Amino acid sequence: MTLDLTQNDISRVVAADREHVWHHLSQHKQYETVDPRVFVEGKGMRLWDATGKEYLDAVSGGVWTVNVGYGRESIADAVRDQLVRLNYYAGAAGTVPGAVFAQRLIEKMPGMSRVYYSNSGSEANEKAYKMVRQIAARHHGGRKWKILYRDRDYHGTTLGTLASSGQDQRAMQYGPYPDGFVRVPHCLEYRKQWDVENYGQRAADAIEEVILREGPDTVGAIVLEPVTAGGGVITPPEGYWPRVQEICRKYNILLHIDEVVCGLGRTGTWFGYQQYGIEPDFVTMAKGVASGYAAISCTVTTERVFEMFKDAPEDGMSYFRDISTFGGCTAGPVAALENMRIIEDEGLLENTRLMGERCMAGLRGLMEKHAVIGDVRGKGLFCGAELVADRTSKEPLDEKRVQAIVADCLAQGVIIGATNRSMPGQNNTLYLSPALIATAEDIDRIIGAIDAALGRVMG
Repeated sequence: MTLDLTQNDISRVVAADREHVWHHLSQHKQYETVDPRVFVEGKGMRLWDATGKEYLDAVSGGVWTVNVGYGRESIADAVRDQLVRLNYYAGAAGTVPGAVFAQRLIEKMPGMSRVYYSNSGSEANEKAYKMVRQIAARHHGGRKWKILYRDRDYHGTTLGTLASSGQDQRAMQYGPYPDGFVRVPHCLEYRKQWDVENYGQRAADAIEEVILREGPDTVGAIVLEPVTAGGGVITPPEGYWPRVQEICRKYNILLHIDEVVCGLGRTGTWFGYQQYGIEPDFVTMAKGVASGYAAISCTVTTERVFEMFKDAPEDGMSYFRDISTFGGCTAGPVAALENMRIIEDEGLLENTRLMGERCMAGLRGLMEKHAVIGDVRGKGLFCGAELVADRTSKEPLDEKRVQAIVADCLAQGVIIGATNRSMPGQNNTLYLSPALIATAEDIDRIIGAIDAALGRVMG
């Protein structure tokens, strides 16, 4: 692809970026000697940087977001037309795209009923936490206020969501955190904590043990990813989710499923929880809802949860007293509507299942060839390979070597991801989350790049 940038243009852009942009998750001291990478164009699953180099993006924008690929003119056109018609009104009133997308979304989520709009996954989760706390205050005498979260799961960057982070390195240096967030054990069978036959049920039983320790009358909700994302692409073991659901019902605990990564097709169904027969009380989502074409997140609840905010005591304080300024932007829901249409019309859920099987088969093939791969996990186009220094001891591969493999793939023009600076000593899982439009040729090229990188880095 030919870019309309002169060498002077490139130099000015790179200089402006270096001097004025504060990048996410970056140690900027590196930019004293190395130019920051600046992307200027995307089409399908390809990206081009300011130097004209082409990349195959196997992580959907770096953070599991661009589900339907780059360069979708129909989404851009829909957003442009809507912004001219009406760009914004605060969420205390309705808009046409807000109402229509909410209805379309609920049609994909049997058992759910209401959609609360905001603009990021962190914020969507914060809204659910606030709802839990307000329900505790209005209906449980303030007692059922604690929120359980799982080791290795991640729910956002705000202080509230970091308080519920199962990734200790991400939470370092930002405390002290709000009280009332309680950790439960992870469910990664490859690194199982109990030597039992039915590990899935045992991992869920550990949640009940925490509830009993804290006191069931103090626990209001539990927040869980259907497939743990940045914590190592952890798919739940057999028997886990039915037991979790049973425990929640037994102790009247609201079940909050965080679909920020898994939502809108990533696992091959509209939502990851639908792979496991879960009946949640809250579902939160962002990222792939509009494939990054506009900012939008949703906190979706059952009618039962919604009804808890409709009583009318004399103090007039029972409604959900919250606001999200940019939850009133119309660009988000109109982009989400077109994003959903594309997924339906192009059969991308089925493509995700088929290409996900191909990707997992490719990773298993690499596991037979490279002893450094200790485990392969995934669901749909959300796949991971855990790297170990020794298969017998399962000692995690050093994070620097993991990142060297990522860097080798990048040099080949293939962008893959890996857990990094999240869990001390456990940042050793490569992850792949290509757009739902991925072809067999795309998958094969990604697997080939990893194969070559493993051969060079591991010798």
